[in-house]
Amino acid sequence: MYGLLIALLLIDAIVLIALVLLQSGKSAGLSGAISGGAEQLFGKQKARGIDAVLHRATIVAGTLFFILTFLLGYIVNG
Repeated sequence: MYGLLIALLLIDAIVLIALVLLQSGKSAGLSGAISGGAEQLFGKQKARGIDAVLHRATIVAGTLFFILTFLLGYIVNG
């Protein structure tokens, strides 16, 4: 069980890193800070297409990472 959890955690960590790197940046430097204020004033457009899929997949992979980490900690210390 321990080896399986370690393997799943390693795979999930690699997938999580890849998902984060594939996402487009929301802001870049000073120009991003200025456009961020404009987004608050005029409303932010929703992410569409692949950005929405990557966002949801990142949330799922991150949640799975924490669940696997807690299970692994419980098995090792319990």
